[in-house]
Amino acid sequence: MSANVWVHNLNPFIIQIGDNFGLRWYGMAYMTGFIAGALIIMFLTKRGRRTIKYEQVTDFVTYCILGVMIGGRLGYVFFYSPDLLTSFNAHISFLGLHINHFWSALAVWEGGMASHGGIIGLMCASYLFARKYKLDWLHLGDLTCLGGTIGIFAGRIANFVNGELMGRECSPTLPWAVKFPTDMHRWLGYEPEKLASLKDAAAKIGIAPDQWTEWINQFRVNTQASSQVQAVIDRLILEVQRSNAAVTEALAQVLPPRHPSQLYEALLEGLLLFVILFFFWRKPRKPGVVGALFLTLYSVVRIIGENFRMPDAHIAAQEFSHFGITRGQVLSFGQLILSASFLFWLSRRKVDVIAGWGPEAQKLREEDLRAEELGANKQAKGKKPKSAPQT
Repeated sequence: MSANVWVHNLNPFIIQIGDNFGLRWYGMAYMTGFIAGALIIMFLTKRGRRTIKYEQVTDFVTYCILGVMIGGRLGYVFFYSPDLLTSFNAHISFLGLHINHFWSALAVWEGGMASHGGIIGLMCASYLFARKYKLDWLHLGDLTCLGGTIGIFAGRIANFVNGELMGRECSPTLPWAVKFPTDMHRWLGYEPEKLASLKDAAAKIGIAPDQWTEWINQFRVNTQASSQVQAVIDRLILEVQRSNAAVTEALAQVLPPRHPSQLYEALLEGLLLFVILFFFWRKPRKPGVVGALFLTLYSVVRIIGENFRMPDAHIAAQEFSHFGITRGQVLSFGQLILSASFLFWLSRRKVDVIAGWGPEAQKLREEDLRAEELGANKQAKGKKPKSAPQT
């Protein structure tokens, strides 16, 4: 196996406090996505005919944050890992407080967010906000979809930094191939025969070869041995992040090269869709068309991206047994049919165009401002002055 492929050594923490708490790149990605999305929405509200006011954008973004977080987590739980609903094995440690039996369905810090669930959450958030303030929810959906592409881009970059959602194995001659140390977590539950190959790497952190062999032979039947093997793997990953050359070189000999599929998805689902939607919305469009176009295009690029992405370990064998079609592709096929039909219906609706940012959009915005000013002047002239009180 080629040792010339780069071994992923990025640290998921920007600032770390304790063992598993701190400011993570993943959280920063969400924050960046929400801020960028808010700025894009503010940009659009100032340039085209719109229903939402500039002053309402921050409140709307708050709804979107809740929609993404709740929808993304519930989507992962129901679409990919329903066993989390009945699991209480999550761990949390903060400032000396340790909880060892936290409900796994809420343990977002241990990973597990689904983009399809996040999209559903955004749609629900847009509907609830529109209902509360009597706005056009289709237009709000358009705004969230355009802004959301930046969030998707940042989130996929964070997936790469975390070494999660890695790609399928590829040729070591691929110039941008990557070896992910987090791949060893998959070996624990699904490819235990590979653990023996870590003997040399374990020796670099002081684990005798005989000791390592004893632990991996017993880790399925002995709780203590299982904990030791897990601890060694976590330590090896940490040493790579600390640029331990000896450990990195030893792991380079045994880790398989993989596609950096997170970066593929960042470019396809995030950057590419943003560019297409942004320039498509240069002209005013009917409410809902931009959002439906996003859902349609997202389905297509997600189906393409899934060909390079390794499914979650606990469902990989099941997915590859069904004609090689992944769970994400099944969900995307369903979304493609629904969104394409919705896009066709929306494009035929007889309603006024709205929003946009180009010259035509700004012309409509100026007409609306003049109409509002004229209406305000007529209202002011229509008011009778109050008569002076009689003395």
